[in-house]
Amino acid sequence: MTDPELDHALSRHTDYGQMPLTEDAIDADPIAQFSRWLAEADEAGVYEPNAMVLSTIDADRLPSSRTVLLRTVDEHGFEFFTSYTSAKGRALVVHPHVSIVFPWYSIHRQVIVRGTAVPTTPEISDAYFASRPRGSQIAAAASDQSQPIASRDLLEERVRELEERYAGGEVPRPTTWGGFRVTPTAFEFWQGRSSRMHDRLRFTHRAGSWELERLQP
Repeated sequence: MTDPELDHALSRHTDYGQMPLTEDAIDADPIAQFSRWLAEADEAGVYEPNAMVLSTIDADRLPSSRTVLLRTVDEHGFEFFTSYTSAKGRALVVHPHVSIVFPWYSIHRQVIVRGTAVPTTPEISDAYFASRPRGSQIAAAASDQSQPIASRDLLEERVRELEERYAGGEVPRPTTWGGFRVTPTAFEFWQGRSSRMHDRLRFTHRAGSWELERLQP
C-alpha cells in the first residue's frame, strides 16, 4: 500500500525559474561572491542564512553530516564554533578535510565548499565565547557534546549547578570548546533553473589562484 501523503511529498516538483548565473556576472573572487549571496539570502528572508551542513570523516572513515552556524567569513575562510571533543571535533582532528553546503532552498540557490579545517587561536575562541548569550555559555560548559546521557533531567541539573557556581561572575570558556577555521579549496555556486537545467559554476584553487569552470546540471 502507498501513503497518499508520502507520495505527495515524494513527487513534488518545483519550477526554479529563470534567474541565470553566468560567468561574466560572477565575481572572480569566490569569497566575495559567497558574501554577496549570503547578504542576498538574508535580505530575502531565508531562515538562518548562515546555517551550513558540515560533513566530516571520522577515525573509522565513516561520513557524518550536521548543521552548524557560520560565524565569520573573510579572505581567510569560514569560522564556526563547537566542542573539540564532540563527534565533529574529534573527526576534524583525524581528517581535517570537510565539505560544507549552504542550502538556501527558498531562493533556489546552494553553495558547496570544500576545504581544510584547523582550530582557531585561543584568543579568537575566547572573544567569540565572551560574545555569546550567558545561557549559551552555560550550556556549552554543561554539555559533553555528542556523548550519551541517561536523561534530560541530568543535563538540566548540570546547568543549574553551573548557574549557581558562576552567579554574579563570568562564565569561563571550557578548554574543550572553541573555533575551527575552514580554508576553502573549492566552491560551487548552484542556481536553480527551469526543467532542472541548473547553472553550476565551480571555482578550484590551483597554483595560488582561482580557476572557474561550468559544470553540467
